[in-house]
Amino acid sequence: MKRAQVVGVVVLAALTAPAHADTIAIVGATVYQTPTKKLDNANVIIVDGKITAVGVGAAIPSGATQIDGTGKIVTAGLIESSTSLGLVTVDLEASANDGDLSDTDGDDEGIHAAYRVLDAFDGDALTIPIARGGGITSAVVAPTGGLVSGQSACFDLGDGHTADDALRGVTAMHALLGVIDEAGGSRGRAIERLRELLDDAAQYGKTKGAYDKNQSRELSAGRLDLAALAPVLAGTVPLVVRADSETDLRAALRLAKARKLRLVIESGTEAWKLADALAKAKVPVILDPSANLPGDLAAPDVLDDAAAVLAKAGVTVAISTLGSGSSPGVSNARVLRQLAGIAVANGLPWADAFAAITTVPAKIFGIPDRGTVTKGAVADLVVWTGDPLELSSRADVVIIGGVQQSKDTHQTKLLKKYR
Repeated sequence: MKRAQVVGVVVLAALTAPAHADTIAIVGATVYQTPTKKLDNANVIIVDGKITAVGVGAAIPSGATQIDGTGKIVTAGLIESSTSLGLVTVDLEASANDGDLSDTDGDDEGIHAAYRVLDAFDGDALTIPIARGGGITSAVVAPTGGLVSGQSACFDLGDGHTADDALRGVTAMHALLGVIDEAGGSRGRAIERLRELLDDAAQYGKTKGAYDKNQSRELSAGRLDLAALAPVLAGTVPLVVRADSETDLRAALRLAKARKLRLVIESGTEAWKLADALAKAKVPVILDPSANLPGDLAAPDVLDDAAAVLAKAGVTVAISTLGSGSSPGVSNARVLRQLAGIAVANGLPWADAFAAITTVPAKIFGIPDRGTVTKGAVADLVVWTGDPLELSSRADVVIIGGVQQSKDTHQTKLLKKYR
């Protein structure tokens, strides 16, 4: 009996293990090595999950699986900069919603710095294959809610991959400014509490021994949350602040300057009004170009061409669906390329828009081996039927880590089952 049980476990492990990377050759395609460098009629060679050659006439290894790229476009896989993929499947179902730490009963202090997405990510979430179908191969998965939501992680979205396969276990710390319940409904109180929290985290780092012996003053958070903020204060982990109004954005810039933080702005409805200041401070902005209506009266000045205005001023711009537990961004992550297309329609150069969903998030979040189709890069690639920013195009082949991904989703499996 025991032997049978062991065999069963081995078989299950074999069935669920990620597929092995094959030797693959994409032949005769238009290849965007970077958003600004294009090769026509080129071959892309993939061996052991890495790109080993790109070029016109690049030699095809014996026995390689060949993919006909004639009339098609090959790019790096898209990178989603802020999503709840793997955390949230159904917003209104508690068992399928993790990572949304919003206060629901009024007794939450709103500080969750020690929370790690790494501990909650589900690589088998039903929404992940759908995102892959939109050409997304990597994602920064972030918690939401509270003054400080916690620590995001970066994952590739390969079939069978789990949290143990994270590209970066801690990618950024996430915070929220504005009129939020955890700050008594006051934007001034929100920045005050965040400033106090960072001050206390610095104090904890200097007097940890005294704190552990109960010989220090009362601090604004528990030891785990305070300790989790140490990399933010050291500048080794960026602080991503979701804020929209000019007032909150200016407050975030002042705080980052005073504390020498690696600040990243997320959402940033009125960030265009501070474009020069953001460029000077080298603060990237992650935005949704389709969010062209004000979310509240605190940030009413919305521009359709905000991405173009920011980029022209020299701000590093990333594009995201900005999915959270209370928005359609999770199930709609697949429209990331469409959002980049909207930015192009509103004045952002094509190369900048494509960089905003590939090379820019790779640089912001420290995954430099993704986002390009160059020798030595990880083979996260998409073969498109046409311009990836055109709505009529589709992802014909998606390769993650050198493994061609299945096109099956939960929906297509149901269709096949009940047809």
